[in-house]
Amino acid sequence: MKIKRRDDVPLADTQGYAAVTKQVVLGPDDGSDEIVLRYFSVAAGGATPYHSHDFPHLVKIEAGCGVAVDADKKESPLVAGDYVYVDSDEIHNFKNTGDEPFDFICMVPLRGELSGISCELPPEGE
Repeated sequence: MKIKRRDDVPLADTQGYAAVTKQVVLGPDDGSDEIVLRYFSVAAGGATPYHSHDFPHLVKIEAGCGVAVDADKKESPLVAGDYVYVDSDEIHNFKNTGDEPFDFICMVPLRGELSGISCELPPEGE
């Protein structure tokens, strides 16, 4: 059994997305060779990349308010206590719509953490 405090977990590389921080709370360094639990925080006005990948993930909103954006650009409001399932190959992102950090837990298979973002889409109009 492994017990950790998120405050003790260092920030991971977020590939240049200044408004997004990520921590790998539990993963391969903790003996998990199948699933990874990550914690993301999106600053006010920020968003995760609009992207897809070939693995699903489970999301639990921890703090703040935001939206989940789908392939049709539909925005679904999210607040603390909400859960989201993102299927494999589903285009998506998460945006902070509030004034406080928008925080969420995201669980993926190990291969998802190792592969990173596999298909970042260009902004509209490009």
